[in-house]
Amino acid sequence: MPRSASLRITESPQGFAQARDFTRRTLGRWALGDRGDDAALVVTELATNAVLHAVARPGADQTGVWLKLTLRRAHLVCAVTDQSDSPPVCPRTDGALEVHGRGLRIVEALSEHWGWTLSPAGKTVWAMLPALPRPTPSAWHGLT
Repeated sequence: MPRSASLRITESPQGFAQARDFTRRTLGRWALGDRGDDAALVVTELATNAVLHAVARPGADQTGVWLKLTLRRAHLVCAVTDQSDSPPVCPRTDGALEVHGRGLRIVEALSEHWGWTLSPAGKTVWAMLPALPRPTPSAWHGLT
């Protein structure tokens, strides 16, 4: 049975800090504290994109940006929903010192899968992180 937890993210630096803290606390309760840093970074990138780039649709009856964490058998799903129906864009960043445009590349690097879907509320951008610990190199010694 999947476990889930949700949080409305306020559109402020404090909102992003709350989302990171919520993510770490939730994963700690689910005995996934070792995944907290990666999940907090993914959540921050998804939430930042939602706040910066999402424009509310006219007539939308729900407001804000929502974070939902869902623990499945082998994956943690981090999903951020906003009111926009515009797809996420993964811009090309060629400059090594570019500050913007790296969020979805970070999400892609830390997750096994990511994507997005439309919903009546707008769109949800999600990332699946492995919930099981990765084998350490010392554990590989017994495999040879």
